[in-house]
Amino acid sequence: MVTMSSMGHRRATINDVARAANVSRQTVSNAVNRPDRVAPQTLQRVQLEIDRLAYRPSSAAKSLREQRAGAIGLELDARGGAAANAEIAYPFLSQLSLAARSHRCHVVTFGTDSPAPVTSGYESMVRAHLVDAFVLYGTHHGDPRPQWLTEQGIPFVTFGRVWDDPGFTAWGDVDGRIGTASAVRHVVDQGYRRVAFLGWPEGSAVGDDRYQGWREAASELGVLDDALVARTEQDLPRAQAAAADLLGSLQPGDAVVCVSDMVALGAWQAVVAAGLEPGRDIGLVGFDGTSTAGMFDLTTVVQPLAEIVEHLLTQIDVLLTDGEAPAEGALLAPTLRHAGSTRRR
Repeated sequence: MVTMSSMGHRRATINDVARAANVSRQTVSNAVNRPDRVAPQTLQRVQLEIDRLAYRPSSAAKSLREQRAGAIGLELDARGGAAANAEIAYPFLSQLSLAARSHRCHVVTFGTDSPAPVTSGYESMVRAHLVDAFVLYGTHHGDPRPQWLTEQGIPFVTFGRVWDDPGFTAWGDVDGRIGTASAVRHVVDQGYRRVAFLGWPEGSAVGDDRYQGWREAASELGVLDDALVARTEQDLPRAQAAAADLLGSLQPGDAVVCVSDMVALGAWQAVVAAGLEPGRDIGLVGFDGTSTAGMFDLTTVVQPLAEIVEHLLTQIDVLLTDGEAPAEGALLAPTLRHAGSTRRR
């Protein structure tokens, strides 16, 4: 049980109240800001813990709610080496900016060059009353931003699941598992024999999800071989090196499902460097539907960015009009775009 003594002299947070009342952080936020949305017995229990722990919501969040800016904030990664992730971040920003007009708002971007997610940029935007809510991009295990925004009572939605808080539901995401499973089925239908997987290091929530899709479909179709798995960072030279090692276990007529288009490009370079032809000799499938895939004639799993953006903006509209968070997040199915890298000419 959370007690005043166990917290020492620090200020009580929304997490402390949630643990003490045995509810989610979203329920505590609703109890403070939208009590009509909380069941009476639950509301009473939460209020008792709020009083007992002397929890006081952020005044900055209250000010943000009362002074509408007609804008939503989106943080951009300005670190060196962030270009690999920008291939999906910037198309997402474009879709968000276009769709925002029909929701009577606009997008305000701000940057960070921190090696890990921080909340300082969000604090500055809140203090300056520049935005009404935030869209988070690139969520992952250990990400401090969702917890901080929830504790402050600031409305936000996420492109990607909040992996550390299954109770958070204001998110939209691509179903990576379905995407890589469809890639496996596609290459098998095209006549490729064995299907390898080139993924990110274990522990990446998104990467692990895509790996599971490959594994389940390969097992279902009788082509699973755990020896045909290699891992790489989201980095072109490293992806090429990992793919070159993987090719040592493959033969013409096999295929590789890749965790991203950037990784698939590294595999494409390794195949060409080995004197083989993508498609004819080794099938290659990427993921994300980026411009890179189009430039190199790569078959790819395309993210439904327009649908994800529309869902997120609709959720922001609901949150800003004292609406309730959705019962569950939106996991949207991607589509496969067939190109030359899986044509067995």
